[in-house]
Amino acid sequence: MAKHAVLSSGAKLWRSLACAKSELRLDLTLACGQSFRWRETAEGHWTGVMGGRVWTLTQTDDTLWYYLYTNQDNQSRGDKKLGDGVSLRDNNNRAERRSKGAQRMDEEEPQAVGQQDRELEAELMLRDFFQLHVKLDDLYRQWGAADPHFRKIADIFTGVRILRQDPTECLFSFICTSNNHISRIQGMVERLCQALGAPLCQLDQTTYYDFPTLSALADSSVEACLRDLGFGYRARFLQQSAKQILDTHGLQWLEGLRRVSYLEARDALRTLPGVGTKVADCVCLMCLDKPDAVPVDTHVWQIAQRDYKYAAEKGQKSLTEKVHRNIGDFFRKLWGPYAGWAHSVLFCADLKKFQSLKEMACFNQPKKEEEEEEKSRKTKIKRETDGHGINMKSENQKKAKMGVKEERTL
Repeated sequence: MAKHAVLSSGAKLWRSLACAKSELRLDLTLACGQSFRWRETAEGHWTGVMGGRVWTLTQTDDTLWYYLYTNQDNQSRGDKKLGDGVSLRDNNNRAERRSKGAQRMDEEEPQAVGQQDRELEAELMLRDFFQLHVKLDDLYRQWGAADPHFRKIADIFTGVRILRQDPTECLFSFICTSNNHISRIQGMVERLCQALGAPLCQLDQTTYYDFPTLSALADSSVEACLRDLGFGYRARFLQQSAKQILDTHGLQWLEGLRRVSYLEARDALRTLPGVGTKVADCVCLMCLDKPDAVPVDTHVWQIAQRDYKYAAEKGQKSLTEKVHRNIGDFFRKLWGPYAGWAHSVLFCADLKKFQSLKEMACFNQPKKEEEEEEKSRKTKIKRETDGHGINMKSENQKKAKMGVKEERTL
């Protein structure tokens, strides 16, 4: 049985690209609630599914390493059946997957490209997924210059990037987030893939599945299946949203929202069952190329009130559409066109799983300020002594001698 790859076992089969940790930290970016399908399978090694393929990622100080698994088991896989026996991987699903360029394990497709082309394609997919064309160091400097609170935690929470996810996976994962927490969402998304997605490979007794297609999600038997899997009221939203997209808009509609304005994309998403303003903003930010989208929930509202002294209208106790819009505008004015990226750094810093890092930042800050003050004090003294040409030691000795002479004359 194939095992999860580990860089220390031999880097020969791994590929790499230059990427400093200040530009990307896998432990923060993949675990802060953007995507729900990445797991730490060995220390510092993250395995997940992206683009219909299974990857393991790890990093050193200046390099991002990646291992792309092949279809190693090549075993025959039958179509998954659900409920009334409707095949969820029918000809329409196959056509849909081909249009997305996803690799299928149950089909014998000719290898039309060479090894070098496949490696280049994999690197481009990875660069696109992490949006490595965006220079995060520059953005951190801009946000820190405009925002003293951001500056306090920026040194600890470096490398938090916004992923550019597949729109279908991002949308339907975030429909599952309603009244939920990250660990439970991860379990729900995994069960969704197991029930409706195509198997890709098995590593160390763990089977990895592709994310379900819109056709699979829209099947009439999906709601009952997902209710049995513990999705509750979200099961209906998932099935109805997929069906509405296919019936009203078509397969390419979600990707097409990348080419319209933020407000237009957000309003279009809000027409889907189970998609409110917060979910729509998450989707706009994390897969539709809208870096100014600022998802606001009660958690972000608390950050705004606690750390930025943001004051809602008197007596306002619930997160209304107006409050949502005003908080988003507040942060957009503060942070600029990539406000959604800055928001995600602070959101990450406020998660319970990362509190030890935040405490470290708060602990180190007074010490750093004291060191800067001491350095400033020494510089000031040196400047004063250099400027007046005074030797402080000689001057003190001279005063001491004068004092002794005066005593002797008394």
